[in-house]
Amino acid sequence: MRMTDDLGEDVPLTGAPGRIVSMVPSLTEAVAVSAPGTLVGVTDYCTHPPDLDLPRIGGSKYPEVDRILDLRPDLVLANAEESRPDDVERLRANGIPVWVMAAAATVPAALGSLRRLLTQGLELDEPDWLVRAEDLWRETPPVRAKAVVPVWRKPWVVLGRDTFGGDVLRRLGVDLTYADHADRYPRPTLDELRAQFESGAAELLVLPDEPYLFTDEDGPEAFPGVPYVLVSGRFLTWYGPSLVEAHPATAAALSARLPALP
Repeated sequence: MRMTDDLGEDVPLTGAPGRIVSMVPSLTEAVAVSAPGTLVGVTDYCTHPPDLDLPRIGGSKYPEVDRILDLRPDLVLANAEESRPDDVERLRANGIPVWVMAAAATVPAALGSLRRLLTQGLELDEPDWLVRAEDLWRETPPVRAKAVVPVWRKPWVVLGRDTFGGDVLRRLGVDLTYADHADRYPRPTLDELRAQFESGAAELLVLPDEPYLFTDEDGPEAFPGVPYVLVSGRFLTWYGPSLVEAHPATAAALSARLPALP
């Protein structure tokens, strides 16, 4: 059967890959949990599972391609939003199959993509965690608050349209103030962000701990008097087994700041 990745590119696998290099932290966790023993290389930012002890191949955006080639992988996992096309093409030019996952805009889209990778690309049975995650994230409740969600500062960068993290929050009752912005990751000025709260367009500030490490001391001080909540960036942006834990944990973090449903 002809195998293609999310972007429609050929992935010339001749069987279930036994040596996999992952350039995407969330895919690293998904493969480590679902197909233990198949990973032979991961990025410096692959932190889960916590006991992961494998050769490191550099960062997600700037991997050391020579090190990947030295690991002789049967398959390399990449992401359309994080992985540079030049690196993907160099790997393919050296005969390495590369599976590029699309930048999913919703939780169901991400889980569907993972299902295809795991069951078709890796020839695995459907993982239990995937079925549980689909059940947990199936519903979209009424909106209880509009939020600004920075993911970086200096400059400020926030979640906008068609983002996975935005869909995670929407499925927990929180809509994005910038959900209809032309950019997926708008870069408003601090004055513009403050104006969202002053006008009532936003009611809640949601601060994840990655990619920028927001804390009680770093982030909220820029928005005096604005209700805020700190959340796990992994639970907000990773797709994989973490989604099972992410639903109750993020819902609990938000609950103290969300108005009760009528």
